[in-house]
Amino acid sequence: MATTTVAALQIGSHPEGKAKTLESILAYESEIAAAGAELVVMPEAVLGGYPKGEIFGTRLGYRLPEGRQAFQTYFENSIEVPGPETIELEGLAQRTGAHIVIGVIERSGNTLYCSALFFSPDHGLIAKHRKLMPTGTERLIWGQGDGSTLPVVESKAGKLGTAICWENHMPLLRTAMYAKGVEVWCAPTVDERDVWLSSMRHIAHEGRMFVVSACQVQPSPATLGIDVPSWDSDRPLISGNSVIIGPLGDVLAGPLKNQEGLLIANIDLGELVRARYDFDVVGHYSRPDVFSLSVDERPKLSVDFKK
Repeated sequence: MATTTVAALQIGSHPEGKAKTLESILAYESEIAAAGAELVVMPEAVLGGYPKGEIFGTRLGYRLPEGRQAFQTYFENSIEVPGPETIELEGLAQRTGAHIVIGVIERSGNTLYCSALFFSPDHGLIAKHRKLMPTGTERLIWGQGDGSTLPVVESKAGKLGTAICWENHMPLLRTAMYAKGVEVWCAPTVDERDVWLSSMRHIAHEGRMFVVSACQVQPSPATLGIDVPSWDSDRPLISGNSVIIGPLGDVLAGPLKNQEGLLIANIDLGELVRARYDFDVVGHYSRPDVFSLSVDERPKLSVDFKK
């Protein structure tokens, strides 16, 4: 089978907001096109920002006015889907010929979601996934997705699916996506730790898939004028560690640390058949007589109008 090229774009949210971030993304157009990438994965919350260290004025039992103002500022930097930013990303996909999977902060009414958007070079914005379970204090600022946004997208690089950051640690979510036939697992994240690399290698080995993990990279808080308690002044806020993994857990490219860049690997989907010869987690290596999983993919509406 012919090989295809996949990439992780390691980049960070611009401190001046989403417009500058979008400019930074679009600046990689010629590099993406020159690489012949069929897929480019971008980090979690890169459009809209991941407010690492921000507490939004919240203490148990009360919220401070300055925290509400901080949330309003953050809300105004989120994007609508579809909206002007998605139109620009559709153009990028069309001009480069690459499918794009990108992490954004999506605005819906007055609720924000940490989402991953899928763009096709032929059809533009084709799907989205909303993070099912925001982690820790992320729950203060993001709503929860539901089972209606668990897409698997066909592309020249294979069948694409995604899990955002620590969703990757949810065994039942992984099982559901494996059952949908994911071939290239897209993992937008802001987790730069070495243990993340271990998780990505495990998921690739468990699901017998290619994994493309794209992480933000951000300089130290001091360079941005941000006061983060207990943070070393010269330590990066987010140091990257984007990586591309093969279906037996082998590292194909990366990890890329402490710098922006396009991480590239050539993959052969024929390897998936060979890798699943002795382990197909939802096929011959499963025990449906003992274990089963039920997945509810119906949208959950707080108000359902019937006419």
